[in-house]
Amino acid sequence: MRIQANSNLLFIGDSITDCGRVRPVGEANPWNWGEVGSGYVRDVAAILGAAYPERAIRVRNVGSSGNTVRDLASRWKPDVTDLAPDWLSIMIGINDVWRQFDSPLAPERAVPLAEYSETLWSLCHRTRPKLKGLVLMTPFMIEANPDDPMRARMDEYGAAVKEISEEFEAVFVDTQAAFNALLQHHHPASIAWDRIHPGPVGHMTIARAFLRGIEAL
Repeated sequence: MRIQANSNLLFIGDSITDCGRVRPVGEANPWNWGEVGSGYVRDVAAILGAAYPERAIRVRNVGSSGNTVRDLASRWKPDVTDLAPDWLSIMIGINDVWRQFDSPLAPERAVPLAEYSETLWSLCHRTRPKLKGLVLMTPFMIEANPDDPMRARMDEYGAAVKEISEEFEAVFVDTQAAFNALLQHHHPASIAWDRIHPGPVGHMTIARAFLRGIEAL
């Protein structure tokens, strides 16, 4: 397992990461697990606590619903720099793409691929030297057809994440690939009503992909 003992592991992202976590910082703790949210971050924290109790890994969550990479950049100092994580996991991009499709009359809400890549690169550039480890997770769409216009666009953003992860020697987690495997057996509607916000099976799928990335499974 790649995360060292007594490390602070911080997750940042959009609603998939948020999942109702408390403000200003959600944290996995024995007296109220709900503080860290009800999604994949909680699943990761529980599995790390059960499988690696001797490592005493602190798990915190600063995901925020509706965020794009622009929003992450605007809150980076209080929500990342000031919390001084040892390991940082970033999963962002779903809203950057989604707004291109559900808000056609408000194009300013979407984040074009070039801006997305440049902003994510900049955040990694300024933060990576301070970290023991960085995890970059792709945005995803729970859609089996790669020719679906929104799914195809999401794959382009995922490819950008992979390229950035290689440059910064980050752990790359392909969440789309994890969902593609699941979609061989399930219809998207049984995982997420809107093909974006997953239920428990979908969140555990993300958690398992993350844990495999850090060599914890």
